[in-house]
Amino acid sequence: MTVTHRHITGLTRRELLQVGYSGLLGMSLPSLIAARSEAAKASVPAVDLAPNPKQILIVFLTGAASHHDTFDMKPDAPAEVRGEFKPIATSVPGLHVCEHLPRLAARADKYATLRTLSHGDNNHLMSTHYVLTGELQPGGFFDKIASRDDWPNYAAASAYLRPRTDGIPSGVNLPTFLMSGPLTWPGQHAGLLGPKYDPWQITGDPNAKDFRVGDLTLADGLDVARLGDRQSLVGDLNRQQRRLAEMAVARRLTSEQALAFSILTSSRLARAFQLDRETEAVRERYGRNMTGQSLLLARRLVDVGVPVVQANIGRVQNWDSHSAIFPTLKDRLLPPLDQGMAALLDDLDASGKLDETLVMMLGEFGRTPKINKNQGRDHWGPCFFGLFAGAGVRGGQVIGTSDKTGAYPVTKAYSPIDLGATVYHLMGIPPETVVRDRFNRPLRLNRGEVIEPLFSGA
Repeated sequence: MTVTHRHITGLTRRELLQVGYSGLLGMSLPSLIAARSEAAKASVPAVDLAPNPKQILIVFLTGAASHHDTFDMKPDAPAEVRGEFKPIATSVPGLHVCEHLPRLAARADKYATLRTLSHGDNNHLMSTHYVLTGELQPGGFFDKIASRDDWPNYAAASAYLRPRTDGIPSGVNLPTFLMSGPLTWPGQHAGLLGPKYDPWQITGDPNAKDFRVGDLTLADGLDVARLGDRQSLVGDLNRQQRRLAEMAVARRLTSEQALAFSILTSSRLARAFQLDRETEAVRERYGRNMTGQSLLLARRLVDVGVPVVQANIGRVQNWDSHSAIFPTLKDRLLPPLDQGMAALLDDLDASGKLDETLVMMLGEFGRTPKINKNQGRDHWGPCFFGLFAGAGVRGGQVIGTSDKTGAYPVTKAYSPIDLGATVYHLMGIPPETVVRDRFNRPLRLNRGEVIEPLFSGA
């Protein structure tokens, strides 16, 4: 009779061999674990952190949506400025938005619109870094790609200052990695803090039938539920590998093992990625497309406690409408955004999570006031919009006024540095906090001022 040898963890020898030692140590998290092991051990300064941080959900309109044709319309401007769309009334008297955003119009009381975001750059890469980190790109120049000299994004700062041990990552970006040919967009990782603090990057269409997150998948024949006592499994392996454990590499693997097992045995996190747990009615309410299902997945990640979630709305530069802007917005971009954002705000509000979560929707800059010869709008940093909801934001208000063509602010302008200060304030991290880069040099995290009108009223 054949006797099956079963380890104290409940896994058979065959199952252990099926995973393999490298798979067991890395637990199918190669990109995550490699990044962590690459990082230098830097001391984290003591910081007086607020005890109840808010979560952050960034809805990033990569490529930059036109403020003229969405939330800062100019119906009285000349035709070459006002465009083809008409404004419609919202649930807030006197507030109007684009006719192709009817669901968001009906929920205008839930969000504040800031119309005077402003900076001096028109380059996608540098501007993306500025908006997603709250700081100018160090040594920035036109199309300067991502590097470890960049400023950390908000998820990275959270990972650095509020490290987690419960298997929930500090940040998740989805569903698109912002890259085009040789250009990799800065602002997507931890930059100068080092790869140890990089957020997770989930790449894939959540609306696809075969969508799955490889970093949460064990080898065939194993699943999270069967791991049982993960510490026993680590101990079982280490007892069989005493010689290896005496080597320096084994000592380095100890923390990596703990991280991998912690993540893989976080059933809350694993379930968050299983969109088929939602009813078909819920999925239809968000929209059965990449935009809608990305926002649904983002909401599920917020629900399980991920501090910073970023949902890129479409592929890189999806909103970069240099030509045919009106049919592009009307037929492809605005309807799924309107549907998905409305469902997101409804669900967060109904669950009470909106009180604890800042939702902000914006791009890296705005679009030119004048429509170009190709019936599009070009890059425009001096004036653009952001939509903000939750975490104490007073909904139903417009903050700031742009001039009659939407070219420049005529009231106080707010920069991405101020945006960063606001995000960090809500995360319970003082903007003046000093962090240390991978070379242990001290740096002030942010130099801006909190955008107070978001919370007190303009």
